Parts: sequence; C-alpha cells; structure tokens
Amino acid sequence: MKSKIFLLATSFILISLISRAGNKCNGGPEPGKKEDIMGSVVNADNKKPLKDVMVTAVLASKKEKTVLSDCNGGYSFNDLKPGVYKFIFEKEGYKKVVKEKMIAKVDDGFQMDIEMIQEQSTDVMPSPSHFLYN
Repeated sequence: MKSKIFLLATSFILISLISRAGNKCNGGPEPGKKEDIMGSVVNADNKKPLKDVMVTAVLASKKEKTVLSDCNGGYSFNDLKPGVYKFIFEKEGYKKVVKEKMIAKVDDGFQMDIEMIQEQSTDVMPSPSHFLYN
C-alpha cells in the first residue's frame, strides 16, 4: 500500500514539473520583476494574439533592446534606460508599426497594446497589351 501511495505521489510531482517546463507561455512577468513597458500585439482584423512579433526599442537612434511576443501576443521590456523611445513592431506578413516619442521614466511603467494589419498579397498579372506586342 505504501509503495502505491509513493508511486502515485511521485507521478503527480513529475507530471506537475513537466507541465510547468512545457508551459513557456505564461503571459505574465517573472515574479519580483518590474516591467517598464509591456503590452500585447493582436491581429487588427480578428483580434487574435500574434506570436513572435519582433518588438524593438530604439533610444536616440540606437537600438536598445529587442524582444519577441509570446504565444498570447504579450511582450515586455524591463531595465530600459529613461528617455524618449521609438518602438518598432515587425512580423512577416504584417505591416510594420512604429510608435514614436514614447517616454520611459524611472519607476513608471506603462502598457502599450498594438494591433497589426496583415499585408495584402497582390498577384501581378501582365496587361492584355503585353500579349499583343510579343
């Protein structure tokens, strides 16, 4: 009986550890850390979260830091120097979004949620006159 309880408890602990290790998308800040700037990125049409959006913080024309959005579309920056930033949001298949003159202050964070518009793919077809003269 004791071996069954031990086996059950060990299995429960192992499953718990595996599920935590596999869940890399918790959507929140690490415990005890202060985020200077955080937010989420979603598709403008369907409001679904966008994963792997490259978010770059630029201070005085110098790239300061780059992060990727998680599976919930969440992103965060911490330990940014105080100053006036430009934030660039980029993902293949979407139009680039640039937010300028965003001020980061000491001990004063803010949330910036972004909607990205999907680029329309355009197929280029030759004009009818192309066939007449060739």
